[in-house]
Amino acid sequence: MTLIPISVACPQCGSGDVLYSCKPECCYNHVCNNCYTTFELETARVGEVTEPFDVPPEPDTTAPTAPCARCHEPRVFAVEGDSQQFVCAACKALLTLGFTGIAPG
Repeated sequence: MTLIPISVACPQCGSGDVLYSCKPECCYNHVCNNCYTTFELETARVGEVTEPFDVPPEPDTTAPTAPCARCHEPRVFAVEGDSQQFVCAACKALLTLGFTGIAPG
């Protein structure tokens, strides 16, 4: 299994030009650089990863991120080739990703 950084499209306009605009100790607020919609990312635990994986380098601090639903660490990565599966590199939880707090810009 190969893990890659999270990539999301704005839930309002569909743009992929999304920036993480805060710090994990505060919130998970993201901003669309196209329409200025703000939103947060959240995860839900759907299982456990049992196969080995290499932990990728930490992404850029402005890259999309989300807290793990299990351990709350912001070390969530996408599973390469599966746009619906995410893994917490800290606790190996298998996750889904969702949007919350959507405020159109």
